[in-house]
Amino acid sequence: MTKNNRHKNQKIQEIQKQRKLHWYDVTIIFVVAAGIIYFLFSQNLFNKKITDSDYVFKKEGTLNFTDSLGNVKTRIDIQIADNEYDRELGLMFRKHMQENRGMLFIFPQEGIQSFWMHNTYIPLDMIFVNAQDKIVTIQNADKTLSDQTYSSIKPAQYVIEVNLGFAKKYGLKVGDIISWIKAKTDMGKNSN
Repeated sequence: MTKNNRHKNQKIQEIQKQRKLHWYDVTIIFVVAAGIIYFLFSQNLFNKKITDSDYVFKKEGTLNFTDSLGNVKTRIDIQIADNEYDRELGLMFRKHMQENRGMLFIFPQEGIQSFWMHNTYIPLDMIFVNAQDKIVTIQNADKTLSDQTYSSIKPAQYVIEVNLGFAKKYGLKVGDIISWIKAKTDMGKNSN
């Protein structure tokens, strides 16, 4: 083998090594990126497998609507959404809800709360309630399957979703008060 051929062979071998290293580097980057994406999604709402039972009403308490004098206007059974997953899922994908039922959303702190009707088939009344248990805003969310947002006008810590027209039917208004108790022996806020 001539000196020239040896030199060419060495260059070819170096190029092949570089290509192998390049392929190796790309593979490592791909595996690391896939691991990061998996980790991020495993910590997210989308990783939790949603089952049919997530779309079925589960009675977790009872909620009263009263006027400022303490007269009960109406009472409903509630499902409670007090964690991030339940608040994100809300009433999405449900096709109907009985009139005497609703969902109580509990937020860690009071603030302007905003909801949308994405993947929500039921037209709703959204009743926003402050930390002192007073209704501060009532929104009629009649645009189902929409990304339109419905927000509280004043800070709220709780939101109750009921069927559209519920608030009007029972004469609920800003300034009315809520109280609720959890099912079983666990007591909720203002359970007296």
